[in-house]
Amino acid sequence: MAPTDLQRTIDAVWRIESAKLIAGLTRVVGDVGLAEDLAQDALVAALEQWPAAGVPDNPGAWLMATAKHRAIDVVRRDRRLERKRSELLAELAARGAPEDLDAELDDDIGDDLLALMFLVCHPVLPAEARVALTLRLLGGLSTAEIARAFLAPEPTIAQRIVRAKRALAQADVPFELPRGTERSARLASVLEVLYLVFNEGYSATAGDDWMRPELCAEALRQGRILAGLAPEEPEVHGLVALLELQASRARARVGATGEPILLLDQDRARWDGVLIARGLAALERAEQLGGARGPYALQAAIAACHARAREAADTDWARIAALYATLAAVAPSPVVELNRAVAIGMAEGAAAALTLVERLASEPALARYPWLASVRGDLLAKLGRRSEARAQFERAAALNENARERAVLLRRAAECS
Repeated sequence: MAPTDLQRTIDAVWRIESAKLIAGLTRVVGDVGLAEDLAQDALVAALEQWPAAGVPDNPGAWLMATAKHRAIDVVRRDRRLERKRSELLAELAARGAPEDLDAELDDDIGDDLLALMFLVCHPVLPAEARVALTLRLLGGLSTAEIARAFLAPEPTIAQRIVRAKRALAQADVPFELPRGTERSARLASVLEVLYLVFNEGYSATAGDDWMRPELCAEALRQGRILAGLAPEEPEVHGLVALLELQASRARARVGATGEPILLLDQDRARWDGVLIARGLAALERAEQLGGARGPYALQAAIAACHARAREAADTDWARIAALYATLAAVAPSPVVELNRAVAIGMAEGAAAALTLVERLASEPALARYPWLASVRGDLLAKLGRRSEARAQFERAAALNENARERAVLLRRAAECS
């Protein structure tokens, strides 16, 4: 195998298997930072041995076996971990399990992955740290890849990850599946992180590209894994439905030179029918589980209205406005109200929507939100108030840090001249 092909193979194996490795190791050593180090040791061993020996038939099992042996060596050598090992063996003996670290590492990987998700998305960490740690430990992304995705300096991301792991250790967050109300609260944190990762990929907040497809793909991949690990949680299926339906439009959202194509202008023949079918099925599952009024399921239902419309003119804007009204009652937010106003504008006319939007102008949370000015500009343009519309589009462009979106807004301002 050529060196470049081997490197691509190892990268792909790591991206797929790293979360399982780290999850299994964290359960045994009780420290997510040490678990990642052990997994990285196994990766280094692969880089050293596979070029000569070839890629094993089951590379994931090879990495796990290598990491296990390394973990056992560390446990035996380190006094602090030796105490943990003694406690672990006593606990295992008390519940009748074999006194064998190998066997312990081979326990149900599904529970381990779910526990790792709950660990890295613990509310003790700030949101940006949860996002970085999720992409690092569950997504297998390097620090450099995460930094590029969020247009942040690599040292900043590295420091964020180190601090997050230290905070988890200092807070003594247990590696376990939480129960009852704590599980519900922590699950909300997990879903929020996946939602944030996807949104940053779907509409990048800054930089030269409108979309970062790798972030969308990673959030969707982890959402699907979570749905398999927690099949009875309606909001998990609601989030997966939303991500599937949003991702179905990806090919139609960007033009040949990378310029944004807005929803009403997209070629719907380019929407991905497979992703739409998966999204609608996930939404149906969420509703069957009693989660129709969950925030993610409601957003998925809105996305489904667009997915079911063959042409933009066929969109059921009245239903979308009603769904936004329900979402506003369930999860109040000025942004939700702004989106509801847009739907009302499409269903009832620009004048009705502008009345609602003007009420939002004094919302502190929207003071520097570029899409408030953009929506006002669009409604004013439809009402023939072109000079006012131009000023709003120019304001929206000034507030926007994404070069592609800024260009669209400036073009719309010029059209109002």
